[in-house]
Amino acid sequence: MTLDLFADASDDPKEESASSLQARAENLRKLLHHHGHCYYTLDAPEVPDAVYDRLFQALQKIEQDHPEQRRSDSPTQRVGGAVLPAFESVRHAVPMLSIRTETDTESSGAKAFDARVRRELNLPEDAPALEYVAELKFDGLAMSLRYEQGILVQAATRGDGENGEDVTHNIRTVGQIPLQLPPGVPDVLEVRGEVYMRRDHFNQLNERQSAKIEQGAKGEKTFVNPRNAAAGAVRQLDSSIAAQRPLSFFAYGLGEAQPANAQQALFKTHYDMLQTLKSWGFPVASQTACVLGLEGLVDFHQKIAAQRDCLPFDIDGVVYKVNSLALQAQLGFVTREPRWAVAHKYPAQEALTTVLAIDVQVGRTGKLTPVAKLTPVFVGGVTVTNATLHNEDEARRKDVRVGDTVIVRRAGDVIPEVVSVLLDKRQPQAAIFTMPRICPVCASVAERDEGEVDFRCSGGLFCSAQRKQAVLHFAQRRAVEIEGLGDKLVDQLVDAGLVKTLPDLYQMSLSALSQLDRMAEKSALNLLKALETSKSTTLARFVFGLGIRHVGEATAKEFARHFGTLDALMQASQARLLEVSDVGPVVAHSVRTFFDQAHNLEVVEQLRACGVHWPEGPPAARVAQILSGMSIVLTGTLPTLEREQAKEMLEAAGAKVVGSVSKKTSYVVAGEQAGSKLEKAQALGLPVLDEAGLLRLLSGDVT
Repeated sequence: MTLDLFADASDDPKEESASSLQARAENLRKLLHHHGHCYYTLDAPEVPDAVYDRLFQALQKIEQDHPEQRRSDSPTQRVGGAVLPAFESVRHAVPMLSIRTETDTESSGAKAFDARVRRELNLPEDAPALEYVAELKFDGLAMSLRYEQGILVQAATRGDGENGEDVTHNIRTVGQIPLQLPPGVPDVLEVRGEVYMRRDHFNQLNERQSAKIEQGAKGEKTFVNPRNAAAGAVRQLDSSIAAQRPLSFFAYGLGEAQPANAQQALFKTHYDMLQTLKSWGFPVASQTACVLGLEGLVDFHQKIAAQRDCLPFDIDGVVYKVNSLALQAQLGFVTREPRWAVAHKYPAQEALTTVLAIDVQVGRTGKLTPVAKLTPVFVGGVTVTNATLHNEDEARRKDVRVGDTVIVRRAGDVIPEVVSVLLDKRQPQAAIFTMPRICPVCASVAERDEGEVDFRCSGGLFCSAQRKQAVLHFAQRRAVEIEGLGDKLVDQLVDAGLVKTLPDLYQMSLSALSQLDRMAEKSALNLLKALETSKSTTLARFVFGLGIRHVGEATAKEFARHFGTLDALMQASQARLLEVSDVGPVVAHSVRTFFDQAHNLEVVEQLRACGVHWPEGPPAARVAQILSGMSIVLTGTLPTLEREQAKEMLEAAGAKVVGSVSKKTSYVVAGEQAGSKLEKAQALGLPVLDEAGLLRLLSGDVT
């Protein structure tokens, strides 16, 4: 497609000439038809939803401001999609129309919907709050299931809203969809919902596909996202292939029901209808809620936003519906959309941008990471300018090149990454990316050990990039903690040649520090004081601060408990290291390798000579620990305990305190302003404790 993908949709169409306006409207229509065809018919979208929405809203605005530009074949006048010729056409007795999309991702989006509904109902300002049903906006394929006398007789896709495709043979393979309903259901019942694929099932499917490709199977491919995989499974002509694809289903509405008054006789509200569908055997998302007024809508939107990244399936927003079916009928429809419902989106997790350059960053352990420098784009709630390509193999697999138009993804706190490349927009001269075989910072050889995917700089502390990261790691709060020693100051110290190894930190003079940019004498004195304070530490903090590969904070504490002294740890054989709790061959080999290097031993001895010290003693006695094997997350502010106090108490009882919530988490301890970690714990059904519960847990009263 050679049309301008980034056609300007922000200018005010009222200020354009008639010919320019007509040309832009026609261009937008062609773009929307093209991308609608790719999304609905080919199941191969070329652009993220946010780009399509932007183009759609631009055309809507032109047609609203200039009715003479409105055409019957405009994408704004119908639901996108078409029937594939390979499938039998099905005419929907009740059209499967789409609902309005609210792209204002803030609470004001919910406010606009509530105000619009109240205005349409002519409600006075002091009228009671309306009741709504709040649902998830699934990223799957809309489906209509037709039951006659309680038996599934037909399943049809949305198609163009009026006509869909008969995919009954494939939908029968979806285990969550009942083939027969209990007695008492209407003679004819059309259940509307979404066919989707769970993220874990999607990953497993792609793993199987990759294995087939590696074995030389022809015609196989991996899928870009769960939505594409689900749509591809539904549109298989061979149902045996569809049966191998792990599909799921959620119900969220009804189409036709006979006798004609069946819905009115059975339900008074949309929520009652959903609960009845659930009792008939249809899956209904557990997050669906009945909420009151604007406050309820905003609370639901924020709650689901916090849970979004840990849901087992993809969503791109939530849906609000007026709960009363009588009020729904009163509100009715406007053109292609019901007045009583809206889809309230979240910030797009995917966006389109271009690759300006591919840089290679050097980490603390020498790892070389290719990073795509991007034209700034707003995605996942922030402006993104960089996206990781992870390693050379991944960059080659995705074939990312400078100048490419790419889809970039950012979900929650995940580091932005490039999802895929739009190959049809690639410039002919774009060169394949190759990882440099020398370090871009120090020119040392970059090597890749057998069995590893990462190249690493062999320069060690000779490499200024590794040196800076090593100093920052050593100085952080969880290590020896040198207050005031941040990124910019470390850059100056290393670049000026004042710090080449860790012991150099303790040998800097006041006069040398005072000569640095923006370093007054008082600031220099404060840094020297912080350095002096940092000399008194603990064995665990010191070991962690050395930056031994694979040795995290918890492992450093285990080493300190097990050996008691640094000398005992440095002299321990690999076999003795393996005796430490939770230490495996990789960690043991890394520790042994570190202390076998003469320059590392010299750094340790020089740090000791500079006065860095810690209490030492015999190894801690091995006692049964009440929380051994448990994984616990701390979040929020506790009433009396500081975070570090609580952490130390838990670790002393044998628990591991981790930073993120997962299915493996044993407990989440939550205080005030707990935030998203608490929301994730609740979404996963994990036990949550307050400070009192934490103390009971430590005393053995909670199991």
